Amino acid sequence: MSTRTLTRPGVSAGRLGAKLVGATIVVAGAVGLFSLMVVAALAGVGGVSLGGGTDSFGASARAEAEIPAQYLSLYQQAAQRYGLDWSILAGIGKVECDHGRDPDPSCTKEGATNSAGAGGPAQFLASTWRRYGVDGNGDGAIDRWNPADAIFSMANYLHASGAPGDYRKAIFAYNHAGWYVQEVEHWASLYRGSSSSPSSSSSPSSPSSPSSPSSPSSPSSPSSPSSPVPSEATATGSTAPVEFIAGERAVLSPSDGHVALIPSEAPGVAQAMVMAGNELQDLPYGSAGHPDPRGATSEDCSSTLNYVLYRSGVRPIDEIVRDNPLAQNYVNWGDPGPGRWVTIYATTAPTDHVFVVIAGLRLDTSHHGTDTGPNRDEDGPRWRILDHIPTWAHWSVRHPPGL
Repeated sequence: MSTRTLTRPGVSAGRLGAKLVGATIVVAGAVGLFSLMVVAALAGVGGVSLGGGTDSFGASARAEAEIPAQYLSLYQQAAQRYGLDWSILAGIGKVECDHGRDPDPSCTKEGATNSAGAGGPAQFLASTWRRYGVDGNGDGAIDRWNPADAIFSMANYLHASGAPGDYRKAIFAYNHAGWYVQEVEHWASLYRGSSSSPSSSSSPSSPSSPSSPSSPSSPSSPSSPSSPVPSEATATGSTAPVEFIAGERAVLSPSDGHVALIPSEAPGVAQAMVMAGNELQDLPYGSAGHPDPRGATSEDCSSTLNYVLYRSGVRPIDEIVRDNPLAQNYVNWGDPGPGRWVTIYATTAPTDHVFVVIAGLRLDTSHHGTDTGPNRDEDGPRWRILDHIPTWAHWSVRHPPGL
């Protein structure tokens, strides 16, 4: 539940050794990591059921030895309340803050947050906490740093995001990274013991009955989890909708012009860019996104692009804040020509401007005469519909390397 913007969205950036404090939605630090994004694409198709909900699987010996008794009990209680697989909650708890044992103060110290603004054992951002935080222990308070509140709120968020019907979609909503989904599933498979319900006879790869909530499939090699490449920009839990569509091209949702459907066959970085664009759709036009686009109350053309590149891991946030790239700086940025997945159009005449086309869909703050879609009368960063590239300027056409 990092959030849409590290300030804007809601959870945290999962941690693997080092805390990956929610800077970007998806990071592909190595070519091999792109393949992990297949998991994210599957989120729109539906996960494979492991059969059974909270009462179907006990705790493995590893879970009982590794997870503190208080946390194990809370995972199981929260799962029972929301009809979920407790091991998925435990998997998230492991990746986020090692079940409250991570030395990072943001995990346990009341009021402490990481550089992304995430705090507590479930690493919620304040904005997401306001929406999904619940009182897990009945003490009348809703506290991000209280383990019971954090774990029950985690379950509440997953349930609101599609679990148990589609665990992969829900986990991807919690942290928009394919490796994160796979890592959570890996830990869940290690923590999940044998079936404790006589009526639950299906094997882990068998679909569950309609009455049994589904959970994500186990990694093919539980003993050899994937090795995600840590990055300072790895994101989580955006409050923006996560909706997939088959194919390579992003399209607007027929029910909401502020939501672009994420193409399941696009690479992870391109999927992350679409998600980032969705996160900006309610913002007005303005300069508040300079030099730091995170959590800004408004965005102009260049800060919109800066945010998308940052959230997808293409440009480090330190570089963006230091250099404060403007439209004219993108005239010669990246590689020349259109990209396979992402193309940047920049100009200095008749005025400075920049926009980006991601998986065939244009994200632009300019709209007068260049948008025939549902956002044509709206200022600010929006998905724009036009059957051609705007012709009011001579564009420098570039693309991020590899995209």
